[in-house]
Amino acid sequence: MADITASMVKELREMTGAGMMECKKALTESDGDMDKAVDVLRTRGLAAAAKKAGRATNEGTVMTVLSNDCTTGAVIELNCETDFVAINDKFKAYAERIAKAALNARPVDMDALQAAEVDGQSVADIVTDCIHVLGENTTLARFGVVEADGVAEYIHGAGKIGVLVTFALEGVAPSTELFQKCGRDVAMQVAAVNPVAATRDAVPADIIEHEKEIYKAQAAESGKPEEIQEKMATGRLEKFFKEQCLTEQPFVKNPDQTVQQYVDECAKEIGGKIAITGFIRFELGEEF
Repeated sequence: MADITASMVKELREMTGAGMMECKKALTESDGDMDKAVDVLRTRGLAAAAKKAGRATNEGTVMTVLSNDCTTGAVIELNCETDFVAINDKFKAYAERIAKAALNARPVDMDALQAAEVDGQSVADIVTDCIHVLGENTTLARFGVVEADGVAEYIHGAGKIGVLVTFALEGVAPSTELFQKCGRDVAMQVAAVNPVAATRDAVPADIIEHEKEIYKAQAAESGKPEEIQEKMATGRLEKFFKEQCLTEQPFVKNPDQTVQQYVDECAKEIGGKIAITGFIRFELGEEF
C-alpha cells in the first residue's frame, strides 16, 4: 500500500477540483497512482471538474464579509474563466459562502480553508460544486482574515477590488451606522489610491531604505553641498510618506483634509476615539 502524502492529495485536488477527502480516498483506492485516481473521481461524477481543471482562470470576484459585531472580517478571491460567470449571482453566492467559511474558521493557511465547512459542506466541495453548476474551471486564489476593535469593508467594481480596514476604537460601537459609514469611506480610499501602508510606522523597512537610496542618488546629481543633499533626500522621503501612507493621504472625498483628519472628524461626531490600524486590499488578478 502506497503512502498517501498531503502533497499528493493537494496535487490531485488541483488537477481535478475535487474535495480533499474525495482525493485522499481516490488515491488510497488507486494505491497512489495519480492517473488512476483521476479515473476514480470521474466514475464518481467528478468528471466535469477533472476535465475543466487546468483551464485558465483569469476572471472572478473578490468578496468580503463581516461578523455581525463588525470586529472580524474576511476577504477571498475566487477565480473563473470568463467575466460572464464572474458577474453571475450564483458565482458570487459561492464566493460569499467561502468568505463566510473563512470568517468562521479563521484558517491559518489555504489547506485549512479548503477543509473548513459552512452549512455542512467543505470549501473544497463548494468549489467543485461551482465547477459543476456553472461549467467553468474555478480556483480559490487567496484569502485574508482580520480581527480588531472595529472592521469595515468596501467592494469596488462589482468585485474587482475588495478592502478590509481595521480600527482601534474607544467609546465607539463598531456596528453602528455612523462608524461603518466612516470605515467604508476609509476603505474606499484604500481601493482608489492603494497606499503602501496604513501609517508611516507600518511601512516596511526595506521599502523605506529603497526610497532613501533613490532620493540620495537624485540629490547627489544636483551637485549641491552634502548637507543640502541630505535635506533634499529627507524632504522627498517626507513627500513619499504623505503620498503613500493612508492616514496622511489627501482624502479622496475632500482633498482639503487628510484621511486622519476625516477620521478624527468622525470620532468627534460619534463621541469617541478612532485610529486606523491596518488594511487588506485584494485586486482581482494581481500578483501576490
